[in-house]
Amino acid sequence: MAPTDRMPDVVTLQARLANHGFIAECSFAAALLLTMEMRRPLLLEGEAGVGKTEVAKALARLLDAPLIRLQCYEGLDAHAALYEWNYAHQLLAIKLFEQDARPLRDKEQDIFSERYLLKRPLLEAITTTPAPVLLIDEIDRTDEAFEAYLLELLSDFQISIPELGVIQATERPYVILTSNGTREISDALRRRCLYQYVDYPSFQRELMIVRIRVPEAPEALARQVVEFVHAVRQMALHRKPGLAETLDWVAALLRLGVSALDEDGIERVMDSLAALVKTREDQAGLTRPVVEKLVASC
Repeated sequence: MAPTDRMPDVVTLQARLANHGFIAECSFAAALLLTMEMRRPLLLEGEAGVGKTEVAKALARLLDAPLIRLQCYEGLDAHAALYEWNYAHQLLAIKLFEQDARPLRDKEQDIFSERYLLKRPLLEAITTTPAPVLLIDEIDRTDEAFEAYLLELLSDFQISIPELGVIQATERPYVILTSNGTREISDALRRRCLYQYVDYPSFQRELMIVRIRVPEAPEALARQVVEFVHAVRQMALHRKPGLAETLDWVAALLRLGVSALDEDGIERVMDSLAALVKTREDQAGLTRPVVEKLVASC
């Protein structure tokens, strides 16, 4: 099939995503379309705050599917991500079984049955119907051992539980993995995924997102805010403001009664910067003269 034969599908997906509050460029919509049709995991890499997590939320809204999120962190182990046994209920059952005349083997099978199983995000994702969207957020925060444990899930969509055997997916979930690039992701995991790098949005895309997400913002203010934020991202900051900060800042400006970025409202603009820059060093760098210069250029 020629590439042009696929374009209507990509354009349609872009429009559907926009209706659910997510503005996607053509290449990104194409990657998401392949993820949906091939049921291959999609690995999203990029700076914190560029909207990677929002992709999974938008996809869940689009498909009207449950969103199951595994928030990764240092020290995350398989039990916290896959399953745990409900030890309190098992101990209670053992106590009750003292008067049970059944053979010991039958009692053990009862105790290690699914009714005593506590499903964590990964197991929940492969046993949920209809197929959910599984968000594995910030996979780079985990270690290589946990990443290796994911390979069985992402290859065959099955999980091995020693007491129960292999549990296969009822329906293959739609999987989105995100990484902020704090650790290099293994080649083995990358091979199992489609890939898209997520950069800071262009001016027009960010403006469209502001229009959709904060429709009450005047058009002039929306343009000024996006211009201001793009200028701030060019500065030597410890943490550049992401899309989430842009939306927060627009909301903060409106809450403070700012309808335009100008010299008359500079004090309120200064007061609102707590929603835009999130480190002490960056706030110190946005002095009043700097802000006045940025406002004048918007």
